[in-house]
Amino acid sequence: MQFYIMTLFPEMVMQGLDTSIIGRAMSKGLLSIEAINIRDYAFNKHNSVDDYPYGGGAGMLMQAEPVYQTYKAVEEKIAARRRSDCCNENVQEDSRKNDCEDAVRSARKTRVIYLSPQGKTFNQGMAEEFAKEEELVFLCGHYEGIDERVLEEIVTDYVSIGDYVLTGGELPAMIMIDAISRLVPGVLHNDVSAEFESFQDNLLEYPQYSRPEVWHEKRVPEVLMSGHHANIEKWRREQSVIRTAKMRPDLLEKAELTKAEKELADKIIEELE
Repeated sequence: MQFYIMTLFPEMVMQGLDTSIIGRAMSKGLLSIEAINIRDYAFNKHNSVDDYPYGGGAGMLMQAEPVYQTYKAVEEKIAARRRSDCCNENVQEDSRKNDCEDAVRSARKTRVIYLSPQGKTFNQGMAEEFAKEEELVFLCGHYEGIDERVLEEIVTDYVSIGDYVLTGGELPAMIMIDAISRLVPGVLHNDVSAEFESFQDNLLEYPQYSRPEVWHEKRVPEVLMSGHHANIEKWRREQSVIRTAKMRPDLLEKAELTKAEKELADKIIEELE
């Protein structure tokens, strides 16, 4: 999977992502992450990309043209990669080459995500949706935002990571890339981990335990020591319902619960009120 990040601070995002699980996935070729500096496409000798907003107001605004030229450069990188994948260098037939170019031109528009508090709130379902894409482009704003005209022209998705304001879109982009990347096959050491975690089926993850069996006089639940997989799965499901009812009851509205699970959740919520 290919990630392109349009940013004023490429070192910030690359240093944050080039570590741990994401870094290892990049070294294995499972992921490609490239940060493109918007300042490289400034059109003045000072490499400035901001100006005062029309109509007045506090702060500066990122100009449309540098952002647009950065996007066009990313678009060409994506087209070149698609062309390389489609067109074998050894193919000489003009007809095959023409078919290849047609395929590149007809490929659907790459999704461009603008990180903004005005967007839809990012969640696990969105991560799963984005993980199906071959490429994703992230646009990181700064200052008071970006000229609306370029957003209208290039952005396909407006996404927020929460109802608060940050200094820029770099941290949200890193968070989204981390969440999306772990759903790409092969990125996690155990792919099953991506399936049974918090927010799967709109339930929080069940509690987990490791060695030693007793720690600070607290024992691992007996069912986990039993080796009876059906009972373990039943216990884990019940614990997920209990934990969600206690910590995030709002999630239960979308969760698919049995009658018994719903009664259990309702009982817990009633006790907490």
